[in-house]
Amino acid sequence: MTRDDLFNVNAGIIRDIANEISKSCPKALVAIITNPVNTCVPIAAEILKKAGVYDPKRFIGGHSGVTILPIISQCQPAFKGDQATIEKLTVRIQEAGTEVVKAKAGAGSATLSMAYAGARFAGSLLRA
Repeated sequence: MTRDDLFNVNAGIIRDIANEISKSCPKALVAIITNPVNTCVPIAAEILKKAGVYDPKRFIGGHSGVTILPIISQCQPAFKGDQATIEKLTVRIQEAGTEVVKAKAGAGSATLSMAYAGARFAGSLLRA
């Protein structure tokens, strides 16, 4: 699929799911990892806002750049770095996917890493 094809299919799916969330379970924790993530997340957010049920504390998504929010405070064992180190590490984490693509010379992506992160996150939501 081209990126446009992917958007056209997945945007409709995300739209329909967000509409159902707004009606059936507006307090749900929503984690979107559907590509193109940085387009699908805003679609769902706008639908939930329009329905009056958007809660940024219950809505998570993004997989590139500043949409990635590393939760370094949750590291085990606890991270002991200073603020400058945390800021450097945050940028490195946010750009890790791009780093993988560059290392593969454009012949692949960090899909397995995203899938693993999504599975871990979903497990955390279920345990919570």
